[in-house]
Amino acid sequence: MSSKGIIELEDSVEQNATESDDAVVVDVRGAEWQSTCPECDGRVRKRGHESMCADCGLVVRVETLDRTPTLKDHAPTADDRSGEWACEPTNQLRVDKGLVTTFFLSTDGKGNTLSPERKDKMERLRRRHKRFTMHDRRDQRLNEGMRDIGMLGANLGLPEHVQTEAGWYLKAAKRERLPAGRMPWEALAAGAVQLAARKAGIERDPVDVAQYAKASLDRVCAGARKIRIETDVDAPPVRDRAVDRVVAALDDVLDVEAAIELVRVGERLLAVADSEGIGPGTHRMAMAGAAVYAADRLTSEKHLTQAEVVEAASAVVPTSTSQIRSYSREVHDIGQARFQSLSNDTLPGLVQAD
Repeated sequence: MSSKGIIELEDSVEQNATESDDAVVVDVRGAEWQSTCPECDGRVRKRGHESMCADCGLVVRVETLDRTPTLKDHAPTADDRSGEWACEPTNQLRVDKGLVTTFFLSTDGKGNTLSPERKDKMERLRRRHKRFTMHDRRDQRLNEGMRDIGMLGANLGLPEHVQTEAGWYLKAAKRERLPAGRMPWEALAAGAVQLAARKAGIERDPVDVAQYAKASLDRVCAGARKIRIETDVDAPPVRDRAVDRVVAALDDVLDVEAAIELVRVGERLLAVADSEGIGPGTHRMAMAGAAVYAADRLTSEKHLTQAEVVEAASAVVPTSTSQIRSYSREVHDIGQARFQSLSNDTLPGLVQAD
């Protein structure tokens, strides 16, 4: 399409009209063009989306099609569609949907490759440009988190809709002001990817996510749990059988009957911890270990020590003794208040109720 065809709209008068055009019966919402008015043979002029007679004012045609240039008209003209676009489409993985200017220049205006010094200069200019276009520091960090989500999605082979969902999760975390202290943006971005992938049914192992993330495995898992508990997002837990994994790692110190009891009671206590928001900045395996240890304290026979529970939970995600000690006490107190006291008579009924 020529530049004249792109920029100019239809002319007011059709110059190449044939004599057969005058015989066309035109409705008010007409489907075909004619240069003269069917009533008075006056000249038809186009004003906006209406074509009307200049003499009697009859509306001959109404056209609502937008003939202005589209995004495709600004695309690169090369056959392989290489080169730079004149404008960018919106992108949900950006703070303002991609309305700010971005540039990734590796060549000059004549197509020559830039020298390393010039590339470094352009990178500095791009960084300063982004800082000036986003005055809020939290928006800058959110934009960096969005880039982390895109990077994780590319390395993990996640589709675009999963990355977009993870971006909504990270924005929800920003609204709740979750990034602070030991919960950095990088951990929340990786946790959001975990949750989005889990919800979409294309789950990725947290170890694989942490391999490409800018945070450790325990921080990534903690970020996922913090988003799930402290925001209004609808996402399932990443490790829904966390208590089973802890108890399975303790099979050398537990018999079958004791293991069943700890699994049933521990799952109830972990559900209480999630609903009450205990330890939101701690990964789910640490809370599962605290629930198992609290369940062992609530039963009549004591089978476990804190060191054994820490070792069992650390087989999946690194866990510290201080986490088990502090959170198991909170889970124990809330569980005792919720379930009152678990004796040998009430515990079998609790187990059979499941």
